[in-house]
Amino acid sequence: GSCRGRKLESPTVYLRPMMGKVKEAVYSTFTSFGLYEDVVAGSIKCRTRHLDIFSGSGSVGLESLSRGVRHCTFVDMAEDCCSTCERNIEKCGFDGWNEGGVGSGIGEEGEPVAKVVCADAFRALRQPETVGIDPNAKYDLVTLCPPYEEIVYADLIDAVANSVLVTEDTVILIEYPVELGCLPHAIVREDGGVLVGVRNRKYGRTVIAMYIVNPTGEREDCQSRPEEFITL
Repeated sequence: GSCRGRKLESPTVYLRPMMGKVKEAVYSTFTSFGLYEDVVAGSIKCRTRHLDIFSGSGSVGLESLSRGVRHCTFVDMAEDCCSTCERNIEKCGFDGWNEGGVGSGIGEEGEPVAKVVCADAFRALRQPETVGIDPNAKYDLVTLCPPYEEIVYADLIDAVANSVLVTEDTVILIEYPVELGCLPHAIVREDGGVLVGVRNRKYGRTVIAMYIVNPTGEREDCQSRPEEFITL
């Protein structure tokens, strides 16, 4: 993306960053899903809004910004990670402002290109208004790369599946360890909607699952792949 070659700062807390080959595969898939395309080439900027949870240094969301997404909200509970992320946003030049108003899809007042929220992931997903995230602001892409040993995946999946922050055709990425076994192909929401599994790939001991929320068919390459959710 536009920040290629920039060295990001790392927080002092231990992070398990997404491996290079995993990152490459992930962003290639996101591109094929149309998440980084201009709506009308050259005239309307990419409208994708990314929610990067367990953001650490911000590398996952910053890569999306460098590929043209309109906005990214970074969420991490560690203050060290949040301050590092803010410095990396500034270093990469994403500390600007998106103008709002008619046709923008956001309010009159606009919004920052990047926003860092120092909060618990579950609270951000279940009660976004309590941590300063607008509950009416829907995200087209949600990435969850948690510390494997510190969370209960069933709770995390429940929180993101039923979050007010996701909407039709939102793509959700969940990184998990191979030791967990295989995540389900379909996840039913409390409102009767569904998350449909579209990718489930193993890279060493890391597995990347991707889901689409209540698919409308708009994302042509984002097709259900039940065969990838049988074994690892």
